[in-house]
Amino acid sequence: MKSPNARIRRLKGNGTRRGGNDRLSITFAALADPTRRAILARLTSGEATVKELSEPFDMSGPAISKHLRVLEQAGLIAQGRDAQWRPRRLEATPLKEVAEWTEGYRRFWDASYKRLDNYLQHLKEKEKSHARRR
Repeated sequence: MKSPNARIRRLKGNGTRRGGNDRLSITFAALADPTRRAILARLTSGEATVKELSEPFDMSGPAISKHLRVLEQAGLIAQGRDAQWRPRRLEATPLKEVAEWTEGYRRFWDASYKRLDNYLQHLKEKEKSHARRR
C-alpha cells in the first residue's frame, strides 16, 4: 500500500494520472482519511501543537507527523512559529473550494427532491380523489 505522501506527490506531479493534479483532487485525497478529518476538526477551535493534535489518537508520533505532512502538502494546514513551538493552524481556502464545487451538486439534489415532493403530492391528491369516489 502506498503511503499518503506518495499519493499526494503523484496527484501533484502528473496531471495525466487518474485523479489529476488539481487542488480539488489533492484536497479530497487529504480528506479521505478520518484521522486527518479529525485533526482539521480540532484545528477549527484554534492552533495546536503536534503533541496536542496527537493526544486523541492511539498512534505513534511519526504516524501523526505523516498525517500532518499530507494536510500541509494539500494546503489545509500551515505551521506557525512561536519560540520553540511550531503550532499548526487551519487554512480554510481548500475547504472553500470543495464547498464551491459541491454547491452545484447541492442544487441538483435540491431540484431532485423538489420533483420528488411534487410527485408524492400528486400521488396523495390522486389517492384522495380515488377514495372520495368510493
